[in-house]
Amino acid sequence: MAKGYEAHKERQEEIGALGKAVGKRAGFACEWCEGKDDLRVWDYQPNETPCMETLALLCRQCREWAEGREATADEVRSIRNALWSDVPAVAEGAARVLARCGEAWAREAIEESFIDDAVKAVLLK
Repeated sequence: MAKGYEAHKERQEEIGALGKAVGKRAGFACEWCEGKDDLRVWDYQPNETPCMETLALLCRQCREWAEGREATADEVRSIRNALWSDVPAVAEGAARVLARCGEAWAREAIEESFIDDAVKAVLLK
């Protein structure tokens, strides 16, 4: 058990060390919806070593969507612009949420984005 706890603690410290840089990159606003409330770093690739490309600064609502909370198509419209980010955690993370809403406009936006084609194929299957 201690190994799991220690590994988790080390990971959180690695993420924390990048937190200021992620916040600065984001302009201290949610990288999906541009909100300013309850901002925290979100780990897009928890099985990989944390780096600037795998972390995004998200508000509470967007973090909840990222972790699987259902949202209506109208709710997630606010994150569509995130698809154009050159940061995978921002663009691909938002695309995962948009793909779940199942709307044609969301699918089109994902298809038109610069997200890697292999990632698009998985999201839009």
